[in-house]
Amino acid sequence: MFKRSSPAFAPAKFLLSAFVVLTLGGCQTNGVEDVTGSLGARAEAKAEAKPDARPDLDALRERYRAKPGDPAIALAYGKALRDTGQRAQAVAVLEQAVLNSPQNKALLAGYGRALADNGNFQQAFDVLGRAHSPEDPDWRILSAQGAALDQLGRNEEAQQYYASALKIVPDEPQVLSNLGLSYMLQNNLPRAEQVLGRAHQRNQNDVRIRANLALVLGLQGRQAEAEILVKADLPPDQAAAKVTALRELLAKKQQRAER
Repeated sequence: MFKRSSPAFAPAKFLLSAFVVLTLGGCQTNGVEDVTGSLGARAEAKAEAKPDARPDLDALRERYRAKPGDPAIALAYGKALRDTGQRAQAVAVLEQAVLNSPQNKALLAGYGRALADNGNFQQAFDVLGRAHSPEDPDWRILSAQGAALDQLGRNEEAQQYYASALKIVPDEPQVLSNLGLSYMLQNNLPRAEQVLGRAHQRNQNDVRIRANLALVLGLQGRQAEAEILVKADLPPDQAAAKVTALRELLAKKQQRAER
């Protein structure tokens, strides 16, 4: 099986502690969402809970109370809880659902995603491994497992999971974005730029991928290029916020390097 790699370098640990380098988002399938990066602080990520999800949550809560053993309802309710920022509650709901239906792969995938969203990365990795099989691999789950490993500092092992995902979906931008961030966490910035550049070429409309590439450019001292990229096609207020976040991160990294 995959080997455990050495811990991440100090700059990578700083990036992980200061910002949500690997956040949960992207297209959903079988109850698990891809893990991909975006530029922004943890507080910003919490603030992005969907305000329009509350009515859905209330309706799903009633359905869940009426039929707590229904896997589809539990999965939908768990996702609604995540969408409203109630991560611990989502874990609790999906954990109970998995206990009731331990072979349900969609529930396992959703539970793994909720665990990772809540910061339980080792448990998320283990649960996600039960959500598919070597005979029927799911590239989204492989990518999510890789991102969990990156959060644990096991970057080389994570990259093997991304490689397995890319064998199923060559040049998939979401997987490439995760792989590029993994190289960034190893402080291999030229390789990170190369891979994130490929992801950006494949999907130039993904704001998160652009933000990841901009971050790597900025870390290499190319801040003007980074700012142009990060604010492309965004409304002025969002563009300003992203540029501010980028500048703050780069300034903190510079201050840390000078100590």
